[in-house]
Amino acid sequence: MELRCATIVKRHAPMVAVCAGDRISVFFAAMQQSNLEHPSVTFWIHELTRAARRSNIGRQLAAAERSLRRLWRKDLAGQAFTTASVTVAPDPAVTEAVAEINATRIETPEAPAAPDVLPKPRRAAFTRQVFEFEGERYDFNLYVPPLPPIASTPEALTRVPLVVMLHGCKQDAPDFARGTTMNELAAKTPCLVLYPEQLVKANQMRCWNWFDSAHQGRHAGEPAMLAALTQQVIARYPVDPSRVYIAGLSAGGAMAAIVATHNPNLFAGVGVHSGLPPGAAHDVMSAFSAMRNGGRSRAPGDPAALKDVMPTIVFHGDADRTVHPDNGDQIVLAATAALTASGVRLKRSVIPQDMSAPTGELRHTLRTVYSAEDRRNYVEYWSVEAGPHAWSGGSAAGSFTDPHGPNASAAMLAFFLQHRR
Repeated sequence: MELRCATIVKRHAPMVAVCAGDRISVFFAAMQQSNLEHPSVTFWIHELTRAARRSNIGRQLAAAERSLRRLWRKDLAGQAFTTASVTVAPDPAVTEAVAEINATRIETPEAPAAPDVLPKPRRAAFTRQVFEFEGERYDFNLYVPPLPPIASTPEALTRVPLVVMLHGCKQDAPDFARGTTMNELAAKTPCLVLYPEQLVKANQMRCWNWFDSAHQGRHAGEPAMLAALTQQVIARYPVDPSRVYIAGLSAGGAMAAIVATHNPNLFAGVGVHSGLPPGAAHDVMSAFSAMRNGGRSRAPGDPAALKDVMPTIVFHGDADRTVHPDNGDQIVLAATAALTASGVRLKRSVIPQDMSAPTGELRHTLRTVYSAEDRRNYVEYWSVEAGPHAWSGGSAAGSFTDPHGPNASAAMLAFFLQHRR
């Protein structure tokens, strides 16, 4: 088929010039009978552009692509689509207009031929980025798993879950990623994983300030920053906003509980590993007391304070000498009280689990599950026998990990994926 140059036609809506023959007639007809973002339109733009790259109309192709960028969002311009079909019959008026346009031929230097290649899946990436919030610059790491090629429309885009992971004291984002091995699990799921990082000037030990009343509300301090960062990632990446979760270790676990409590419209589940319940402390002295003896939620069992149901999974080692295991009990108590107050009927099951450690010793774990009539687990509590203050089942490549315990990352991810907001 001989290819000729067609220019931009303006009839009922602006149209992009592409190249030629019978296909251009079909394209214009489809344009008249659909909106600018109809899949058939973007498909034919790609088809005719690809054909043009094998012809001698390079300058006209460039002009068409510039027009595309003006008429369509940049992320749709020039993208490839694997399947589509157009069955629209061109009307005579459009065919006549196309014939008139095609009568003018502009010769251009021959462009090199490009092979027909299907769109490739996007590769996994683990990047270091910066987030600005209220005059401060927060570093964070983001893992994006291998994803399908970019879809023809935003509606057809494959959207995946997002897990926010908050590190503990004396840790940073890359260290926490190595220790939890959450990226490896996210590649298989798939899902995105966001690792915010605390500022050294905010806390010299890089602890999240869960014990400071200035960082315990929704609209200020670290909870507000973490919610804003999460929302930015949702907006910029193919995230399913109904499947966003947050988890953390120690101070990160305590902060995850605070953030989830204040943002039930953002998070669909929370995981707390070796952490404390929201409101367990209001300053440094009360923080040490709660860590040594166990703390209580500010309003445990109060339906007014716990009206929003938040699926919760807790891990705590019964040999933890940094954060008393009673804190895990209190988190579970608050979560089950909220569910009961909301009218959810829970069934409690205790599941003992034994596993052999590399040292040959038998590690015992008591898993308590609170499930509802829809067969989903709304609360899980993993009490790890002889478990220290460390991420259970983590990798020795990171700090504060217990490689001999049950895999907390896998258990949390499996728990999260049961729930949508």
